[in-house]
Amino acid sequence: MNGKRGAFVAFEGIDGSGKGTQISLLKKRLEAEGYPIYKTREPNDSPFGDLIHQVMIGRVKTTNDVIAALFAADRLDHIQNDTNGLLMFLNRGVNVISDRYYFSSYAYQSVDLPMDWIISANSLAADLLRPDATLFIDVDPEVTMARIEKNRMTKELFEDTERLIETRKRYFEAFEKMKDRENIIIVDGDRAPEEVAKDVWEKTKDLFVR
Repeated sequence: MNGKRGAFVAFEGIDGSGKGTQISLLKKRLEAEGYPIYKTREPNDSPFGDLIHQVMIGRVKTTNDVIAALFAADRLDHIQNDTNGLLMFLNRGVNVISDRYYFSSYAYQSVDLPMDWIISANSLAADLLRPDATLFIDVDPEVTMARIEKNRMTKELFEDTERLIETRKRYFEAFEKMKDRENIIIVDGDRAPEEVAKDVWEKTKDLFVR
């Protein structure tokens, strides 16, 4: 490792968009090219993450602003954790692929909050760890909802397609507000995974340097 900050590619997309598949495909391709890659953990073993889980499964009731603040705090742990935080790996020169960044807090139960409030709540995370690129895997809401219903034991985040549509709108509102400060790339996810992967590769390959 040369001590240079590695490339950081964050994948966003509503559950069911296929981002997990795309992260795995990109990681496999980069490792075959000889790049050191860290695929981030799910940030759910912090106290904040545990409480978020309790909220999502309905054991703890609270308001949307508290939920959004919990997401922001959990992101900070995900970034700065001493044993597996993103910042530690990037500072070692390891390239990081993540399905978590502070855009995640724009979705979930925070759809009833002003976007400026949500951006402000996540500003520290943004300042610490602005990604080289944030890819949003955009999939038709009806297809996404069908995937959620098929693959989740419980629909913890979206009660119906209309809520999912509203969440997608919130993402794009955030992208518009952050377009001058973030490298945001929209990827058409309504294709075969292999076709999406080709698009992802073409849009990220120049970020990685030996």
